[in-house]
Amino acid sequence: MSAVAAIHPDLGRGMVTGAKHRRAYDLVEEMCYLYVRVMKAKDLPGKDVSGSFGPCVEVKLGNYKDTTRHLAKKSNPEWNQVFAFGSDRIQSSVLEITAKDTNCTTDDFMGRVIFNTKEVPKRVPQDSPSALQWYGLEDRKGERVEGELMLAVWMGTQADEAFPEAWDSDWAGVSGNDVLSSLRSKVYHSPKILYLRVNVIEALDLQPSDNGRLPELFVKAILGNQVLKTRTVSRTMSPIWNEDLVFVAAEPLEEPLILRVEDRLSPNKDELLGRCVIPVQDVHMRLDHKPVDTRWYNLEKQEGEQKKETKFSSRICMRICLEGGYHVLDDSTHYMSDLRPAAEQLWKPSIGVLELGILYARGLMPMKAKDGRGTTDAYCVAKYGHKWVRTRTIIDSFTPRWNEQYTWEVYDPCTVVTIGVFDNCHLHGGDDKYGRATDSRIGKVRIRISTLETGRVYKHEYPLMALHPSGLTKMGEIHLAVRFTCSSLLNMMLMYSHPLLPKMHYLRPFTVSQFDYLRYHAAQVVFMRLSGAEPPLKKEVVEYMLETGSHMWSMRRINTNFSRLWGNLHELFDFIKWFDQICNWEKPVTTVFVHIFFIILVMHPELILPAFLLYLFFIMLRYRIGRPGHPPELDNHILHEDPDVLDEEFDTFPTSRPSGIVRMRYDRLRNTAGEIQNMVGNWAIHGERLQSLLNWRDPRATSLFAIFCLSAAIILHITPFRVVALLAGFYMLRHPMFHDKLPSFSVLLNFFGRLPSRTDFLL
Repeated sequence: MSAVAAIHPDLGRGMVTGAKHRRAYDLVEEMCYLYVRVMKAKDLPGKDVSGSFGPCVEVKLGNYKDTTRHLAKKSNPEWNQVFAFGSDRIQSSVLEITAKDTNCTTDDFMGRVIFNTKEVPKRVPQDSPSALQWYGLEDRKGERVEGELMLAVWMGTQADEAFPEAWDSDWAGVSGNDVLSSLRSKVYHSPKILYLRVNVIEALDLQPSDNGRLPELFVKAILGNQVLKTRTVSRTMSPIWNEDLVFVAAEPLEEPLILRVEDRLSPNKDELLGRCVIPVQDVHMRLDHKPVDTRWYNLEKQEGEQKKETKFSSRICMRICLEGGYHVLDDSTHYMSDLRPAAEQLWKPSIGVLELGILYARGLMPMKAKDGRGTTDAYCVAKYGHKWVRTRTIIDSFTPRWNEQYTWEVYDPCTVVTIGVFDNCHLHGGDDKYGRATDSRIGKVRIRISTLETGRVYKHEYPLMALHPSGLTKMGEIHLAVRFTCSSLLNMMLMYSHPLLPKMHYLRPFTVSQFDYLRYHAAQVVFMRLSGAEPPLKKEVVEYMLETGSHMWSMRRINTNFSRLWGNLHELFDFIKWFDQICNWEKPVTTVFVHIFFIILVMHPELILPAFLLYLFFIMLRYRIGRPGHPPELDNHILHEDPDVLDEEFDTFPTSRPSGIVRMRYDRLRNTAGEIQNMVGNWAIHGERLQSLLNWRDPRATSLFAIFCLSAAIILHITPFRVVALLAGFYMLRHPMFHDKLPSFSVLLNFFGRLPSRTDFLL
């Protein structure tokens, strides 16, 4: 597998006018376009004898052309549409803009305006927009005819403000407004999400239908598709729960909170005793951990569609508030892109700016078939904080060039920006095996902001790796330019001393199950909002970017985590191996130096901590010199690719595999769980043996240990500490000729191994 490698693109050529003015597009390569803005027309002649009239404008440059939308029965239509022709697509020096009548049954030509592309003025992004002018229409002979078009024609780059809304000449042959809208670049924003905390305290004056039985009362709270219940309280008509129910609410907070007090009649039957509906817009937002005032709410008993009037009403006491002090987590805890609390009043100033230049991809794999050959219509999605960006789609290309640049404000350096590459399903048949149009994932890259040096431009190509049932596959490479600019170095350094999450997460923490539940529903809210935008950011794209399946069981991840753990302990094992070589005098010169250094530290113990810190400093200095010049890359060596393991990871939930395969995987899971069980049991045995030293489970062993402790305390009190330390050190470092055949600590290990544990009482 290829690694991250440096690239040398020609960034910002011609797009920077001065050293003092950093342009918005200085992290991408310049792409020149011929822009045509068709604003409106006037005094167009209606030519059809039937009286119908449907004017439109066709913009043609060489073999590339497109038309504006059709406006029926308007002699002074207004379009305000922009067309962009890439400089590599300019095959003719003549730009022809023709007014047509789409409803004309004979000749739809109404007149045209012709421009020489060599005479079109060039505009740089700092300039004001090109002025619109009226141009008179001419016939095919060049003679003046009735009607005028308001146009603007100029040469510009992708930094032009008209570029995102423009029709691109790369999209020639694509029709349909829905399809074209899905090809344009777009900036999305996640909805503002808050936690809604409902503290259900108690209820009074409940009236069950059957007074002869003991009630089993609980409260069911509903917010949209979220349903939570309190525990069941029995044998009282004034139950006390004092239980918190936490929901995910998204602005504009249109969905009401519905509280239902119900009586459990049977396992599958509940009786409604009362309900109340609370508008979430009216709920107070809490910014700290101070208690919210309690409030009594009247309960209305509803049967079917009719409400039964009673002389007095049942009531329920609750504390309800919107939690503004929490950060609502929608992405994975390992790749968080934002750590701010939900309430904007608690936001601190930004510490810098992140700039991302999405240059191009190379060597993409074909994702679907067109006319008997493979093709890919690729676009990129980048997510950081609440801001999502989507590049335009490059049609039918394995080396798409986007050259789009985006900017985010950074509030915490310990965050991650994610860039994903996808295939657009709206073109050339991107349906899955169920006939649904899905955007196929090509790969993604994560970059942690804290790994970037301030002010440096990182220009690298990143491998796009995708995990398939057949194994880990390289899908291509993406070229990116990244720059993190810090506005206040002091504020950024102070961030490392602050808690990772807002203080409410530590003052009133959620349980693990609550946290997973809230993250799932927060992600669902983001799915719904972004998929409802125009063009929509599809659900499978958002799921892939947010890592929604990271909590599912995966044997591959288990193996990977064991490999990571072993890698973390590798240096400790290397130190133990080196120390064993010193003790065995395998390197006599080094062992002599260790003796001298040990004597110095014992005679001057005040040097121990400075020496240790100086040692760590030199280690960091060594790593700093050898530090790679690119952000960390995907470690392909820890990804296990057993086909059956990968097939299990891609299996549906619940499983759709045959019973034989499921039985085999279940046995493998039992085997893995047995290994973990034995490991945990061994640690439990060690802990119980330590306890048995003090609790006299083994009277003889505890007696020996007590005599040892008393003798050691007297000897250490009489003998100076430096003498004890020197004797112990020289004993450990003694020459092999004075060693026993058994290890030095065999007596202690033998004694510890004979201590009892509680395994005798296990079945």
